[in-house]
Amino acid sequence: MGTVTLTHTAALARLGNALSDETRARILLSLREAPARPSGLADALGVSRQVMSNQLACLRGCGLVEAVPDGRYTWYRLADPHLAPALSNLLQLVVTVDPTCCSPEGCTCL
Repeated sequence: MGTVTLTHTAALARLGNALSDETRARILLSLREAPARPSGLADALGVSRQVMSNQLACLRGCGLVEAVPDGRYTWYRLADPHLAPALSNLLQLVVTVDPTCCSPEGCTCL
């Protein structure tokens, strides 16, 4: 087993923070398929363009997505090629949830 460093821990914490918000999680899952423009993502996910802008800024700040200028447009894509298969692997994960501990609003056992 490899060494776990603070860098590894911080990266997982950033990913966890990104995935803790449904809109950000949906953005990441959409971008694993292909790069997209913010307006297209907003329309596809049914959120306002302002919400999309805020969430993309958060994901950029976490280092998970990057903006790619293309003339007068900007496309967004996953910042690391390892992220798409990692998200796909997470989708295959099966967990058993204790209904007395975790709810859609968050975990109460922490």
